[in-house]
Amino acid sequence: MLEQLAGLVNGDAALVRRGRHLSGAFLVEARPRSWLVHVLRGRIEKVEEGPFVMPSWRFALRADEVSWRRFWQPRPAPGDHDLLALVRRGLLKFEGDLQPLMANLLYIKGVLEAPRALTRREGAV
Repeated sequence: MLEQLAGLVNGDAALVRRGRHLSGAFLVEARPRSWLVHVLRGRIEKVEEGPFVMPSWRFALRADEVSWRRFWQPRPAPGDHDLLALVRRGLLKFEGDLQPLMANLLYIKGVLEAPRALTRREGAV
């Protein structure tokens, strides 16, 4: 799903504006898969799928694949609906430099919720 992230995010002017102060790469891990998301002033420049040898990122969001699948459902269940809910339940870990993550938390939430639009179109649950 994250392969289509650039189109989903860059097509949303309000979301790009919200992330205008964020530039750099962050890692999204859905064990065993991982992606580097490269952001320049709120626009997704590219998304690279791993495996990586010594990737460079500012912060990482790590969860298992099942947790991400539940998060990306069109209407996730309570507890699966939000990044901080996943953290609270011990299903998601934030790592690295948390300052840019927390300073841009609404943007990051919007970016990672964007794939829900794909599951709505596909009719997946």
